[in-house]
Parts: sequence; C-alpha cells; structure tokens
Amino acid sequence: MSLKVQFGKDVLLTGWGHSRFGKLTEETLESLMVQVATEAIGNAGIEPGQIDEIYVGQFNSGMMPLAFPSSLALQVSEQLTNVPSTRVENACASGSAAFQQGTKSLLAGTAKTVLVIGAEKMTHAGADVVGAALLGADYDMAGKPSTTGFTGLFAEVAKHYEKRYGPVSDVLGTIAAKNHRNGVDNPYAQLRKDLGEAFCQTVSDKNPMVADPLRRTDCSPVSDGAAAVVLTVAPTGGATAPVRLAGFGQANDFFPAERRDPTAFAATRASWQRAMAMAGVGLADLDFAEVHDCFTIAELLMYEAIGLTEPGQGARAVKEGWVFKDGRLPINVSGGLKAKGHPVGATGVSQHVIAAMQLTGTAGDMQLPGARRAAVQNMGGVGIANYVSVLEAA
Repeated sequence: MSLKVQFGKDVLLTGWGHSRFGKLTEETLESLMVQVATEAIGNAGIEPGQIDEIYVGQFNSGMMPLAFPSSLALQVSEQLTNVPSTRVENACASGSAAFQQGTKSLLAGTAKTVLVIGAEKMTHAGADVVGAALLGADYDMAGKPSTTGFTGLFAEVAKHYEKRYGPVSDVLGTIAAKNHRNGVDNPYAQLRKDLGEAFCQTVSDKNPMVADPLRRTDCSPVSDGAAAVVLTVAPTGGATAPVRLAGFGQANDFFPAERRDPTAFAATRASWQRAMAMAGVGLADLDFAEVHDCFTIAELLMYEAIGLTEPGQGARAVKEGWVFKDGRLPINVSGGLKAKGHPVGATGVSQHVIAAMQLTGTAGDMQLPGARRAAVQNMGGVGIANYVSVLEAA
C-alpha cells in the first residue's frame, strides 16, 4: 500500500524554500513569507499564476497583533490575485497541519498545485508574552501564571518518566549535544555551536536549570523563521528532482492531562503507525527521521513512540549510537528544533523541506549519503496534535 495506490495519484514536493532561523530583527512576518514562497515557486520551475491554493501555518496565539496573515502570501506576485489562501493553526504542529491540508486538496482534486508556507515571528515579543502564548496550547495552564512556561510542562513529563523508568538527565544531555553537533552543519540553524556532552549534561551559570530536570540546553530556543513547499500531482521540471509523499497520518489525544499517560505519547504513536501503514514501510525502510524535539525529553519519548525501542528503553538508542548520523536511524540530522530553532508555525514545513533536501542530495554539509526515504514527525502541545509524513526520493 502507498498513498498513490490508495488514492490513485501522486503528491509530490516539487519546490521548496527556507529562511535562516533565529532572531531576525530585520525581517517581518511578511518578508519571511515572501522570501520562502518566492524561493519555493522558483525552485519548482513554475509561475505564481499556476498555484491553485495556498495554506499558511502560523500559531501566533497573541505574539503578534496581526492575527490574519493568510493574504500576505499574495505579496509574492500580482499573479496570485484572488488565489484562495487559508491560515491553519494547530499549536506547534501548525506547519504540518497546513501541509496535510494542502495534500488533501490535491487528493480531493480541487487543486493541482498548492503552496504551503509555515512562518512565525516570536523574538520581538517579551518572554512573558511568548510564555503565555505557548501555554495557550495547554488545557490546564492556559491563561494561568507560570514561571517556567511550557518547559515546566515537559519537566513534569520528565519527572513522570524518571519515576517510572529511572534517571534521564545524562541521556538528555547527550541528545542535546548530538543535536547541537548536527546543527553546526545546518546553514539555516539558529544555534550552530558544538557544545559537547559535558556542557549539556552539567548545570552551570551558562547552562542553568530552567525546570528540573530540564536545563537550558534541553530546551529549543525562541525563534523567527519561515519555510515553504510547493505540492503538485505531477513533476514540474524544477531545479531539483521531486520528492514523493508516500504516506501521512494524524492523531489527536485528549486535552486534559488527567486523561493521558504522560510518558506514552499515544497519539504520536497512532499518527506514526497510520503514516507508515499508508506508505507500506517499516522502521528498517527509513534512512533518517526529523522529529519534534521541542525539549530533549520529547525526542527521547519519540524513540519509544515510533517503536525504535520499547517503552522505558529510549536511552538505549542513544547509548548504542542508533540515532547519530552514522547510526541505524539518524534522528534530527538538521539539529532538530533544539539547534535549528523553533519558530512555531514554520517548524513542520521546515522539517519537510530539510527532508526533501536530503532525499534530493541537496542538503550540503548536512547530507546523509544515499538517503532515499524519511519520516517527519511534528507535534502540537504535550503530545496532543500529531502529524507524520513519509517521504521518498521520486
């Protein structure tokens, strides 16, 4: 089974664009969207007028006064006049939510060419504003004061994990160090410095505890940035070979924390299984994966949710080197959210773009030799909204 077999048509990534991630004071949400959309359209080898529909992934949640950005995409070209454009929001999974909406338009036959943009501006807002905005994605803490914000929520997940399975501080430090090391090779990454395991595993003045047991190096940074991808049902003769979407999945968990096992990430597992089943592949068929490591404990739990290890044994994937660049399933070769940065609405689209670059041999210093198939996993909230894509070299 594959998407093409199930639906009778291809969904291809035929062009993409990606901005630098970080504190981009010289950029606006509009300029970032125009930059990456223009790049994606050019890379696809099409004219803007060939686009039938646009989806924009953006979280916002009060970080920007402008809460209606869908038509900013039309600033790319007069040819986009009157093209339908829709903003899609699903917390930190907004980018992948937009990607899947674009996919469904193609499968429904209402469009043949779709532009998907993910974008966010965050660094201009104060820490209190960003913290409150992110907590809006939590059922129990939305609108309530917090000194630790979303870090505190994932710190509680880590504490539950430690109570059930034992200490994780050192392995989380190793995950952070891995992703920082990978980020050095990513020209788009916000944090491009190899910090080393010792630094990431140790609490210090430069690496303080944010919410026990999570240190600063266990947390993804606040970021600005954007990414875009053109989706089509047929090759467009662009600058690079297309990438095929082989399968996709989505699953949501219950919102109240009391209704979820804090260490199971059950909906993450369900979305992964749905995507893999549609693609007709297993873990052994993947060459790498980009997963949602908003915090290092999230990446550890992903190892277990995707079936790389049994529950409680995620540390084995780190200690035995499975998730490193030369391992059996490299995870977050881009540096992940941890080093690349996490401009919320851009993240899911960025993951797809980075994976497409790998699968077309255009990832530069990030390139994995012979990469032919990958999975992308994006999550909103504490394991609430979950999206997975399986991508293949066409």
